[in-house]
Amino acid sequence: MSERHSFSATVSGKLVDAVLVVTLDNPPVNATSADVRQGLKKALSHAETAEDVTAVVLTGAGKTFIGGADIKEFGKPAVEPTLPSIIEMIEALSKPVVAALNGAALGGGLEVALACHHRIASPTAQVGLPEVKLGIVPGAGGTQRLPRLIGIPAALDLVASGRVVKTGEALALGAIDAVAESDLVDAAIAVASGLVGTPLRRTGSLTVAAADPAEIEKTAAKILAKARGQKAPAEAVRLVTSASRPLAEGLADERSTFLALRDSDEAKALRHVFFAEREASKVDGRDGVKPRPVTTIGICGLGLMGSGIAVAALGAGYAVIGLDQTPEAAEKGRERILGLLQRNLSSGRLDQAGFDAQAAKLSVTASDADLAPCDLVIEAVFDDLAVKIDLFRRLDQVLREDAILATNTSYLNPDEIAAATAHPERVLGLHFFSPAHVMRLLEVVRCAATAPDVLATGLAVAKAQRKLAIVTGVTEGFIGNRIFSAYRREAEFLLEDGALPHEIDSALEGYGFPMGLFAVYDMAGLEIAWARRKRQAATRDPSERYVEIADRLCEAGRLGQKSGRGWYAYPDGKRTVDPQVTAIIEAVRAEKGIAPRSFSAAEIQQRLLKAMAAEGDALLAEGIAARPGDIDLVMINGYGFPAHKGGPMFAKG
Repeated sequence: MSERHSFSATVSGKLVDAVLVVTLDNPPVNATSADVRQGLKKALSHAETAEDVTAVVLTGAGKTFIGGADIKEFGKPAVEPTLPSIIEMIEALSKPVVAALNGAALGGGLEVALACHHRIASPTAQVGLPEVKLGIVPGAGGTQRLPRLIGIPAALDLVASGRVVKTGEALALGAIDAVAESDLVDAAIAVASGLVGTPLRRTGSLTVAAADPAEIEKTAAKILAKARGQKAPAEAVRLVTSASRPLAEGLADERSTFLALRDSDEAKALRHVFFAEREASKVDGRDGVKPRPVTTIGICGLGLMGSGIAVAALGAGYAVIGLDQTPEAAEKGRERILGLLQRNLSSGRLDQAGFDAQAAKLSVTASDADLAPCDLVIEAVFDDLAVKIDLFRRLDQVLREDAILATNTSYLNPDEIAAATAHPERVLGLHFFSPAHVMRLLEVVRCAATAPDVLATGLAVAKAQRKLAIVTGVTEGFIGNRIFSAYRREAEFLLEDGALPHEIDSALEGYGFPMGLFAVYDMAGLEIAWARRKRQAATRDPSERYVEIADRLCEAGRLGQKSGRGWYAYPDGKRTVDPQVTAIIEAVRAEKGIAPRSFSAAEIQQRLLKAMAAEGDALLAEGIAARPGDIDLVMINGYGFPAHKGGPMFAKG
């Protein structure tokens, strides 16, 4: 016999064998909204005093236990009861409380579970404290209770990285106590009944296990090096490493740190990025438009880019047919793709069954006709208009009329490619970033004639590949490369005006970029951009300022790291400032009569940010980008702009 209770609109209870099963039902992710917190308070109060209740099981409806805080409450005053007060009630309850983790327990969700006296999970559950990714730290006991359960080194890794772990790892770490192979709630009820009348394991009362100080220091140093000046990871390290102190003291410190960080510029920037990602999927004209079905993807050109695209497609479950110019080139491409899959297998990102399944879905050919079964064909051939037009015209002859053609061009005009085909409405751009199987960003280019369901298909394929898809209109370089060109141009103006490459790079790294611009050039190689500049020389406006320094470096054979010298010298492979580069820069300044001046790091940062934002404003005015947040996401995910600064459009204020 079961008795039902309604504690709030989102929290209900059912009495089963004297165990109160409390279920949170707040779609889509069971966030800890004010209504959820109020319902939990009532449920816990009822459980404490009701004579017919001997234990409590907490679980979630749907596929999530608790997905974290309610984003609608971000940046607003707290509504009582607060989550820490609910968590204290759970831990202090005189009757056993068992968390039945039916799905993800993230952020506040894991903090709720940590306060329970036992944690049992379904095999598909995940746990994590991803708060640092929003520029904050856990604020309801996560930094203090997790180390008590799993030790300081393991807690440091999870809290300061924001990493989410699956059930198996969570069990091995000790973050959960058991996995239910069959009915989770029934298993949780059995555990709860078994705990009645026994001393309860209250996480907050546990002693933090002793750990090797050298191991803690090493883990912390690694985290802080990756943080590149962000406050939240540093505060997470401080809070976790001091978890041995009395719980009340640690919780008070954690809460005040959480509140201070919540109102910081860093957290505001990361919240902007979070909301921008939600907005990016809203595309004009997409409502009610269904994508075309895609099961087989053709990829033309199996070099580094094409192979990466193939791995991304195989990982999403598509069958892939790769095309290259000769049987030998196609076979080389197949080996390259299998090599990338092997790397995923070796690193544990793919198991043997997954590897075998993906390898079985791959075939290669040198014959256009073999692409006939494809629903979508992506070209990744040499970035030359004539080459791409010739390929698309050949594909017109062999593909079904409803098959989609996508170009991966970086700079060419996809409208010109589409116009040369028999069905321009089925052409769009899918601009992947290299390496395509790793980089999350994908610019989806809406051409002038692209049909709405073709665009919808591009977005659906991007989602299946777990890409962050940003829709862009047609312009040279689309969103990312056009802003990057403006940023690069301004950096070269700064060189002529008095800054040196290492000073600009140092200012960028100080701002939070993983690597400075000129160091990136050297790593990528200078010859491709040089070839492009030579092609454009005839059409360049002579009245526009043009900086020849990069051309002079290339003419001197300085093509980057692979040639041992570029913007820097690389004796023994180590990047060093090269007086010869300084001399070339000074010679160009002298020829133009430019009197150099020195720049502070802040001045360099401001000039480069201003150049990026101005180009972003132009993209918005021209309707190429739909919203400022889209531009920020492109620069963060494709060009190393630090996420904790929010992107160039957010940073300009």
